[in-house]
Amino acid sequence: MTDGFPAPVAVANMPLAATVTRVAELADKLGRAHSEVFDLRRLSEASGVPTDVVRTLLEGRPAGEPDLQARFLQRLDLLRRTRVKPNGRRYTQQEIADGAAMSRQQAGALINGDRRPTMEHCDAIQRFFGVHAGFLTAHDADALTDALLRTEQQLLQDFAGRERDRERRESVGSKSDSADDPLARLLQNHGVRGIAWRAAQLPSDKHRDKVTEWLDMLLESVKPNES
Repeated sequence: MTDGFPAPVAVANMPLAATVTRVAELADKLGRAHSEVFDLRRLSEASGVPTDVVRTLLEGRPAGEPDLQARFLQRLDLLRRTRVKPNGRRYTQQEIADGAAMSRQQAGALINGDRRPTMEHCDAIQRFFGVHAGFLTAHDADALTDALLRTEQQLLQDFAGRERDRERRESVGSKSDSADDPLARLLQNHGVRGIAWRAAQLPSDKHRDKVTEWLDMLLESVKPNES
């Protein structure tokens, strides 16, 4: 199995399908490969959904749905494998118990599948591992949709940043062009809007005519000489 999904096809789940379409379009605008934004391993770790199920859902095929306890065990195992301590080791049952404010016996029974989790158990373990609410319990398609929505938000930020950079470059280019043109430089340095606003404050047409006359003379003085 590859780690990247090259090109999403029609997805059966409607919210997931709509999100996949938007992410694919943003990726195209940014020149990102679909295998990058739909990386199966990354989406699996972000959603808790196994990589083979991620692929199946993106291909628009039904993947089945484990019951709550099976889903909990599956995703808790993924958390223990991917959210490790700074030294690279897994958290022990005792560390999970302490962090989730439960006894070691409770944590062990949940991890081993000997006890069905409550929502309180799920919330406590999610907080301990620093993942979003519903990570351990959401249906696979919903969990994958949420992960792709976070991808979409990042792509939107990247797109907005690229547009800001483009606008800054165009602004710098425009200023550079005006630097070689005395007439454009005059209008830029004096601020056309500022001149117009000040002229509008004058009490009579006679005063405004004086401003126009002065501007005409000033503009004439900076026009390039005709050959």
